[in-house]
Amino acid sequence: QVQLRESGGGLVHVGGSLRLSCVISGSISSINFMRWYRQTPGNDREMVASIFKGGDTTYADFVKGRFTISRDDAKSTVYLQMNSLTPEDTAVYYCNIWRGPIPFWGQGTQVTVSS
Repeated sequence: QVQLRESGGGLVHVGGSLRLSCVISGSISSINFMRWYRQTPGNDREMVASIFKGGDTTYADFVKGRFTISRDDAKSTVYLQMNSLTPEDTAVYYCNIWRGPIPFWGQGTQVTVSS
């Protein structure tokens, strides 16, 4: 069974930074892509950032230039560096991978940005 465990969330002031981590059980070197999503109460999860096996990345428009996704295959970890945070970034953040046709999610980590 694949397990994902996010950490690094917390309370930060406007303009601050946080780095989220997602440790994935087993090797991630063969995973084609990994993603970070976020969700606020009453809303669907929205994709924040993706990183592909070759290192290419994509970002949602609302985080471009502020967030950076990266991966460390040796540590089976994917990161999300978040800078210039705003209250609109307040959400539960989840990492996501697929093994074949099956998606796997972590339990999420809460990020709260106070004004």
